[in-house]
Amino acid sequence: MDRAEPLSFPASPQALLRSRAIARAALLCLLLARFTALATAGTVVDATGEKVSVTSTRRIVTLGSDVTEIVYALGAGDRIVARDRGSKFPAATSSKPDVGYRRKLSAEGVAGLSPDLIISAEDIGPPDAVDVLNALAVPIVLVPEDNSPQGIVRKITLIAEMLGKPDEGKALAAKVTKEFDAAASLAAKVAPANRKKVIFFHGLIKLTAAGSGTSADAIIGYAGGINPMREVNGYKAASEEKLVEMAPDVILMMGDGNGGPTPEQVFSIPALSTTPAAANRALVVLEGAYMIGFGPRTADAVRDLAEALYPGEAGTPAN
Repeated sequence: MDRAEPLSFPASPQALLRSRAIARAALLCLLLARFTALATAGTVVDATGEKVSVTSTRRIVTLGSDVTEIVYALGAGDRIVARDRGSKFPAATSSKPDVGYRRKLSAEGVAGLSPDLIISAEDIGPPDAVDVLNALAVPIVLVPEDNSPQGIVRKITLIAEMLGKPDEGKALAAKVTKEFDAAASLAAKVAPANRKKVIFFHGLIKLTAAGSGTSADAIIGYAGGINPMREVNGYKAASEEKLVEMAPDVILMMGDGNGGPTPEQVFSIPALSTTPAAANRALVVLEGAYMIGFGPRTADAVRDLAEALYPGEAGTPAN
């Protein structure tokens, strides 16, 4: 006996109309997303004063944790096709290809992603890789490095302009400014005589410390600390004699991703073992991009550091 064929019924006119309406709505959303990305075409002035023509923002490579965080905060994370190794927030970045450290780029790796636009921190490199990318006619917009709340607003404004999201940019800038002002006000509660000397080390092998002009120095200042390394510019190795003379009260470092550095690791180093910081085992460890990225989360880092330096004295301000 032949198997009975399943019965089928023609779709009702109402069902057909609904399916067609859904299809049209989906197509409209796709076209709108494409138009939004293409409608940003124009010229922007980057951190170097260079006028850069942006023709599309559909496929973006972001280089710099602050840049990546701002793009996501503006609601355009879906346009990112790759990011640098330092961009680890928000969690969604883990699904994006990693093009390596932004100062040690492979031009071929970036170019192979066929980006429409590269948005980058000013310090990308090496120069020969940047030259190759420029020769490919892919627009590269360098975002200003400015370790201040005004600098964060400049970054947000520039990126929002490129992405065609001026309203979102204004809202994010206002939010960041309010949060930064509140966090920085914590330092005002600390009496000048109680300000602690804080040294930020980028690593323990050469004891490379942050001087003036660095984002770590700025964070220390906004949190109410005193950086005795301010007499030098940039990152410099600190000698044992100099560290004894500066007598830091607190050592500040970035987390190594493995639960360290620990007080045992830090204060077993002879150059640090006799400091006031060692006597009190005063070590503060914060995640790198969170602490020195000067992006949307920097206000939180300022608050966390202020409260770690002055527990009970730098309280959370009232709303």
